[in-house]
Amino acid sequence: MSDDALRPVNPLLISTAVSLAAFMEVLDTTIANVALSHISGSLGASSEESTWVLTSYLVANGIILPLSGWLSALMGRKNFFIFCILGFTLTSFLCGIATSLPMLIVFRLLQGLTGGGLQPSQQAIIKDSFPAEKLGMAFAITGITTVLAPILGPTLGGLITDNFSWRWIFFMNVPVGLLAAFLVNSLVVDPPSAQKQKVDSIDYIGLGLIALGLGALQIVLDKGQQEDWFDSSFIVIFAIIAAVGLILAVFWILRQKNPVVELKLFAIPSFSLPCIMIFFVGFALYSSAMLLPMLVQTSFGYDATLSGLVLSPGGIATLIMMPIVGKLVNKIQAKYLISFGMLLSAVGMWATGLVTPQTGYSTFVLVRALQTVGIPFLFIPASTLAFSKISPESSSNASAIISLMRNLGGSIGIALVTNKLIHSQQIEQAHLVQHLTTADPGYQSAIASYTQSIMNLGVPAVQASTMAIAKIYQELIQQANILAYRDAYNFVAIILVVLAIVALFMPSNALQKKSAPTASH
Repeated sequence: MSDDALRPVNPLLISTAVSLAAFMEVLDTTIANVALSHISGSLGASSEESTWVLTSYLVANGIILPLSGWLSALMGRKNFFIFCILGFTLTSFLCGIATSLPMLIVFRLLQGLTGGGLQPSQQAIIKDSFPAEKLGMAFAITGITTVLAPILGPTLGGLITDNFSWRWIFFMNVPVGLLAAFLVNSLVVDPPSAQKQKVDSIDYIGLGLIALGLGALQIVLDKGQQEDWFDSSFIVIFAIIAAVGLILAVFWILRQKNPVVELKLFAIPSFSLPCIMIFFVGFALYSSAMLLPMLVQTSFGYDATLSGLVLSPGGIATLIMMPIVGKLVNKIQAKYLISFGMLLSAVGMWATGLVTPQTGYSTFVLVRALQTVGIPFLFIPASTLAFSKISPESSSNASAIISLMRNLGGSIGIALVTNKLIHSQQIEQAHLVQHLTTADPGYQSAIASYTQSIMNLGVPAVQASTMAIAKIYQELIQQANILAYRDAYNFVAIILVVLAIVALFMPSNALQKKSAPTASH
């Protein structure tokens, strides 16, 4: 069968249809973050309890991601994709009508299970819709979904919750999901390699071990900081379950004839090394998207909407760069583009660490754009190189592994950076407190100045002195907080610089037409 027979519809139309569904699913990984206070208030729950709205979704999503390739083979890729769209749409509606927190958590769990297959299926469908020499442009399209949705999530979530209701975060998925299901059913045609395959038996042990290991790992990463990491028996137990489950899963799966996850793909260097880079794409993308809204809300008084608007222009910069990088992958070796992207992102992280208490909105927008402009140089070449030697029969499995690596990178990145931030806050505050002594001229001058200013308002001297000390302590907390964010951003920047150097030693592959036959149909 010819390529034209397999691709009867314009690949751009197919890409738009499948990206519509995947975009709303990726959006839901971050859109609810800014709505937690509204959700907890509406459902009569504590802020700590409401975080399970995020955790339940991430746990279910993490479990289903690596299994989506196997499920595609079991059901047929198109059937599986439509099933995921309709399931995600239905559970989104159920989340919107939830009347209690336990009900919402259950529906979010189901939403994560049904939506988890959308990302890898989208990537596999788009990959098989384009000829091999145009893989760069194919992954530029998937990159718009993968990279842009997490950036826009907090902005859109803030606008909806501040102006309407948190329930519309979920309700808006319903019309989009129905439209996406109709378009996919009309436009997408499975090639023979993606059609339903006969399965003699189901590896229930492999399924169980993966679900147990990845589910427990996601709980550890999402709840670790809140539970004080390994000082909590809850975290220790789940960490042991995760380690035992994943180790046993690897040993078991490698011995199966028809495994639920095709781990043997990691034996291909052009796949395994880009997977590691994609892991750090998730690390940089999700951790930076988490840090900046927290910084501007805690230290600069921004509300949810304004903090989200700080991120949005960075999404525009990413959108502009996607097609440009998509064309460059056929002209420049992937490892050089990846290294350049790492360095660009590192510069953006370092620049963000230079903010001061006087930094304004426009500066935050600029440094955020600098953070994200390098992401296309990471994602597109790494994805293209990862698929350059993957057969059509393995596309769905490869997509599932890549999506899992990116999401795990995001979860681990957020956990590590949050831990670094809190640790740095304590250290920076201790350093600054050392200067608040009667022997320090700057401290004495500030006390005198504030006291006099307060007394000029008619406040008695003793009370004015107490208020001046409180004011200075408030400034100390703000400055310690900003310095801690600087340390966290520098931490990410150092990791990215190291990875930029490592990327230069990846296998050489210009991904030009001469290498196309290895990935063609």
